Amino acid sequence: METQGDRIDDCLIALRRILRATWLHERELAQAAGLTPAQLRVLQILNGRPDGSTTPKALATQMGVAQATITALLDKLETAGKITRRRSQADRRQSNVVITPAGRAALKNAPDALQQRFVRAFERMQDWEQAQLVASLERVAAMLNAKDIDASPVLSASDIHSADKPD
Repeated sequence: METQGDRIDDCLIALRRILRATWLHERELAQAAGLTPAQLRVLQILNGRPDGSTTPKALATQMGVAQATITALLDKLETAGKITRRRSQADRRQSNVVITPAGRAALKNAPDALQQRFVRAFERMQDWEQAQLVASLERVAAMLNAKDIDASPVLSASDIHSADKPD
């Protein structure tokens, strides 16, 4: 018979496995494509646009992160030559973020994103299982006082956190 202590250990082990899988994927992604998961997601969003561009605000909204987080991600991608920023033709006060050929090449070299694996498995679950999993994960986030932390739908152990830190 499983005791409460065993269940606590089982939960902590499962959390540790999730964190470890996330960390290992980040390392694999960095070695293969020189990107973090959040940077990869920015490039995927841009690549999915018909003209390969969008505004920083639209990126922040789609990723569910603060403008400061997107700015830090874009700064790193621009330094690496993966994106460029251009003044909007429609509104000169705005800039557009545009994926470069180097950004498209990095996407081709990137391994399958961890969140894409998760999405495929999640979509195969029954509706009630999906709802139960979401409720359980939201409960875990609340237990860790993490419910209001700025986070995008990108499985990453470091990138979002470090983007909010000053250099």
